[in-house]
Amino acid sequence: MRSMINREPAKKKAARLFSALLLGAAALVLLSPSSLGQKASDPPFKVKLDFNRWHDVPELYADMKRLEAAFPKFLKLRSIGKSHNGLDIMLMTVNNPATGPETSKAAMYIEANIHGNEIQGGEVCLYTIWYLMENYGRIADITRLVDERVFYIIPTVNPDGRQYFMEGPGGNARTGHVPVDDDNDGLFDEDPPEDINGNGVIEQIRTRVPGRGTHRISRLDPNILEPAPFGEPGDYILLGTEGIDNDGDGLINEDGPGSYDPNRNWASDWQPNYVQGGAMDYPFQLPETRAVNDFLMAHPNIAGVQSYHNTGGMILRGPGAEPAGEYPMSDVRFYEELGRSGERILPFYRYLVIWSGLYTVHGGFIDWTNDGLGVISFSNELWSGEQYFTSPALKDQQKDPSSPIAPQVSRYFFDRHLEFGDQFVEWTPFDHPQYGKVEMGGVWKKFQGRVPPRFMNEELCHRNMAFTLYQADEMPIVKVGGASVEAVGGGVFRVFVDITNPKTAPTIMAKAAQNGVVRPDLLTVEGRGVEVIAAGFIDNKEVYKVRPSVTPLIDQKDLKRILVRNGHPGKTARTIMYLVKGSGAMTVSYDSVKGGKASATVNLR
Repeated sequence: MRSMINREPAKKKAARLFSALLLGAAALVLLSPSSLGQKASDPPFKVKLDFNRWHDVPELYADMKRLEAAFPKFLKLRSIGKSHNGLDIMLMTVNNPATGPETSKAAMYIEANIHGNEIQGGEVCLYTIWYLMENYGRIADITRLVDERVFYIIPTVNPDGRQYFMEGPGGNARTGHVPVDDDNDGLFDEDPPEDINGNGVIEQIRTRVPGRGTHRISRLDPNILEPAPFGEPGDYILLGTEGIDNDGDGLINEDGPGSYDPNRNWASDWQPNYVQGGAMDYPFQLPETRAVNDFLMAHPNIAGVQSYHNTGGMILRGPGAEPAGEYPMSDVRFYEELGRSGERILPFYRYLVIWSGLYTVHGGFIDWTNDGLGVISFSNELWSGEQYFTSPALKDQQKDPSSPIAPQVSRYFFDRHLEFGDQFVEWTPFDHPQYGKVEMGGVWKKFQGRVPPRFMNEELCHRNMAFTLYQADEMPIVKVGGASVEAVGGGVFRVFVDITNPKTAPTIMAKAAQNGVVRPDLLTVEGRGVEVIAAGFIDNKEVYKVRPSVTPLIDQKDLKRILVRNGHPGKTARTIMYLVKGSGAMTVSYDSVKGGKASATVNLR
């Protein structure tokens, strides 16, 4: 009997197994995370943006408009002015109006691309807007930052230079496009870089003359053309860069668009062109510089600045020139705290002072914002070639001169094996209109060296954004803590109000106080029929209650409106004590241009 039961037909057995599989699959569907009310591990983005490519100006602005449309409550996009070529300088304001107007909060100003070829800063700015919005309400710290702060973000303050770099072969793309006579021939921008073979790169030109040249192929790498050692003949002569002599002066590509430095046209320590090359004729001569400065002057609530540059992996602060002298020690302390933390957030970056760690800069942007506007200012140089060497083993190999990643040859190794030869332009024959049959090439494409490989750019965006958000979080924020009243007698009261600034930065920097460029903080009293007899800051109100004679008095005429000229230090709590006469409600407010406003109300009874 048992043998008869086990003799199930093969087709019937297969059908039964298939039915079981279907039931199992249905059970899996019923038990899937979505069916149990669980969220996906990575929720979908409201706006999908790419950060493994480079945006030209129209693409950059189009993505900013997409973000504004997706997050209209928080984002406002507008132009602050026009470039020389008539392109808009677009600014995105990030603010939560439910937590107060812009001017009531400390603001972080973030800009990039003052130099046209320094494009990755624009991507960091776009990433910052996107990250703040996509993570508002999801990450607590991001939500708090958007609620507490205002962000003013300009991805390109030099749209002419950016677009020229993106569309053209590179060449003189650092500058803006106000015409300049570089070669003093009375003509302006008449001999620009020319891509005569149309491959999108300005190349070197060489001619082969075996045994009669000045250069030879390097023994280290066949792509390197090096000067022949003294006494030894070379096989090549370098003829210069690709292009033609348009103005017949014997020079090639020497008078391209602009040819000045937009980061030398600011009013702090500005020097004429013979001292600081590229400075133009006077500060704020450039339309882009004027537009940015007009915006900054109209927004005194800006307490932090980040200007993104490239390259070198640096977190830079001023001063730009040694004769300007070091900042006051209290300012240095909070710069040091922020900069050292930045080195931890940004591996391979170094915290440096501009003049001693990089080079001398007169008339630089962050000197102006620090000295002229009283704003904590950093400039990050965004990319370090050291980021290719991301392990101790690679660093050790780099020290070996015979290694394929030794300093002189590492770029070629990484280009071959990480970017598959995409960035180096090989030497190829070409019939030049002036030189005849030559070879052109031997250069890197414009996206290599000063900007990261595309596949490494999102990490660069995130880490630099993280440092800048850390800086924004450490801007001052005034808070009023406990407020208490103590009756003295005869309708007279002592009122104690605790005022704190839990952040690293003070409400007024010492340099700003010295230069008189930031309005003093204001301590005000409001109350019908309230008369302030005396006022003073005390270190400890409990000690004061025992020994009231230690109170320092504030010597100002109107004690209902006290000027706190040096502001409120960072990470500090102070108590203001008022001796008042009257009754009813009394409101004490602390109003700081860069630290916001806070108040407390007590009843005198």
